Amino acid sequence: MRAVVVERYGVPPVVKEVPEPEVAAGGVVLAVEATGLCRSDWHGWMGHDPDIVLPHVPGHELAGTIAAIGDGVEGWQVGDRVTTPFICACGTCEQCLSGNQQVCPNQLQPGFNYWGSFAEYVAVPYAAVNLVRLPDVLDFGTAAGLGCRFATSFRAIRQVGRVGAGERVVIFGCGGVGLSAVMIAAALGAEVIAVDTNPDALKLAHEYGASHTLQASSSTVDQIRDLGGAHVTMDALGSGDIVQQALHALRPRGRHLQVGLLPSGVQLDVGRLIGQELEWRGSHGMPAHAYPGMLELVASGNLKPADLISRTITLDETPVALAALSHGTPAGVTVIRPTG
Repeated sequence: MRAVVVERYGVPPVVKEVPEPEVAAGGVVLAVEATGLCRSDWHGWMGHDPDIVLPHVPGHELAGTIAAIGDGVEGWQVGDRVTTPFICACGTCEQCLSGNQQVCPNQLQPGFNYWGSFAEYVAVPYAAVNLVRLPDVLDFGTAAGLGCRFATSFRAIRQVGRVGAGERVVIFGCGGVGLSAVMIAAALGAEVIAVDTNPDALKLAHEYGASHTLQASSSTVDQIRDLGGAHVTMDALGSGDIVQQALHALRPRGRHLQVGLLPSGVQLDVGRLIGQELEWRGSHGMPAHAYPGMLELVASGNLKPADLISRTITLDETPVALAALSHGTPAGVTVIRPTG
């Protein structure tokens, strides 16, 4: 099969022929119809993830059709249209049995623990707990974006952040995760403030429901406070500077959601956390069993993740697009069509 292969960290990958993945017992192999280009893929390419072993194929947001089924897999057929969370949980540990597959200690992540979906085929382990059947009305490009950015934002905003109607929510970073969060928070009736350096991203944020858009600057916190301060803030990019701004923009007893990765760590003003009774909440993906509620809102038109897709590229265009993330995140979501 053709795949995007990283041979050296930080050096643009190459598109080449590699062996197709073998189907394992309890798992399946998917023909990849669409896969998203995500900043997490950039972190992996830069060498920020210790689980990656070179040479490596990135890609963790995916949708496709089942091409092969391993021993012991029931209820699925070759040709079924599916997606999967980027966290492939084992299904048998304590966390999985409690419904918290997103923090499974035995998880395997395509594009990190093993070769991912920037390819014509990808393996999915533990099919019984990780496959999500796609409605016929949902196209593969939209479905691919659900597996990481949209699903992550959905659970972060709705469940972890407990965002309610009338609350003021500030989203820092309007890439795929941030724009998804803007759309979801607005659909829940929140007053959304979007912050970014990219005017095009802020324009999209306004289209997706942001009541206010702020060009990131040294006065961002003061501007948010002038609007009344935030009940909830979210770092959708992963920046120590953003974290400090987000915490200082919160009202007393506010909640901060950390979704963006922080490979260099961060220092917190713990005194402010204590004195203002602030919450710091991490949020990591969403388990497969929680997808039906999200898919119902998509099918009803209350959520429109398809609107987030700003461009579609081929495998051959992917190395340049991945490397370009070093210079900033383009507005909207980029979808790769491996067979396009």
